[in-house]
Amino acid sequence: MLDFSTLRAAGAAAVAASMLAAPAGADTLRLAHWVPPQHTLTASTIEPLIAATQASGLEIQVYPGGELGAGPLEQYARALTGVADIVWGLEGYTSSQFPRTMIAELPGALPEGMNGYDMLWNAYDAGLLNDEFPGTRPLALWLSEPNVFIMRDHDIRTPADVAGLKIRVSGSAAAAAVEALGATPVQMPAGEIYNALQTGLIDGVITGASAIGDFRLDEVANSYTLGAPLGRISFYLVMNADRYASLPEGQRAALDAIAGRPLSASAEAGWNARAQQVIDQISATGDNTVYTLSADEAAAFGALTLPVRDQVVASVDDGAHVLAVMQGGN
Repeated sequence: MLDFSTLRAAGAAAVAASMLAAPAGADTLRLAHWVPPQHTLTASTIEPLIAATQASGLEIQVYPGGELGAGPLEQYARALTGVADIVWGLEGYTSSQFPRTMIAELPGALPEGMNGYDMLWNAYDAGLLNDEFPGTRPLALWLSEPNVFIMRDHDIRTPADVAGLKIRVSGSAAAAAVEALGATPVQMPAGEIYNALQTGLIDGVITGASAIGDFRLDEVANSYTLGAPLGRISFYLVMNADRYASLPEGQRAALDAIAGRPLSASAEAGWNARAQQVIDQISATGDNTVYTLSADEAAAFGALTLPVRDQVVASVDDGAHVLAVMQGGN
């Protein structure tokens, strides 16, 4: 397994150089995403990818902040159409394309002590997710840290505290959990959360704690509740399959060496490390409410959210088998 901190140091210079690369050519890949360069994505995922492939002569030119298209919902299409060679995105933004992948996001889906990326690659390697990634070569698939409540002027201690509120979600899995708690899910890209919280369009957010720092949500939120079983968020980094096939053998080999679980492990470790850093920061400021639910309080939420897993799995074609394989079974 690749060490996140080592890869981050090794890749920092490489990713900086890639930003200044010449226009895309035969040995240059265009990597597009829609978040700022300082987002967790850069250190955890892009830098390791560049560090692992640059010796092969392959250049990866990064287009952050939506430079190749501002709509995050269209990321996958950009890879398919060749607008970009590699794209980063969230399955939840187009949940209907990824019904089996989204199972990994559900509350209670990830077993204790298991890595989220192993869940996804277990299913992908078994051929159960291939149809959800048509025309691309997945380079990384992983899960975020646990979702938490990020609220403005609402302290969450019990499910009753959530009932009737408008809660932003990233996809169908979190939406099902929110509905089970009696709240109204509002789906929107992460970049819109700040203004929605500030203006009162939404009362709060369910997402990972890393997003608090990456999208400056601490400026508009003031109450955070940790420990409720709310699931996680899944991510992909995919490459246009034809573009991958067109590369010289040595460059494909360099990509193959890091693609899959190694790059996914680095990405997931980066998300988890960023989440802990942000939790420590918001806890230290003294002007926030940061509350970790007790086991009994968490169980009260779980009584409502954990059944969602089985309900959604039952609605997905071969869903029970997919979940079993994700969790290491047959």
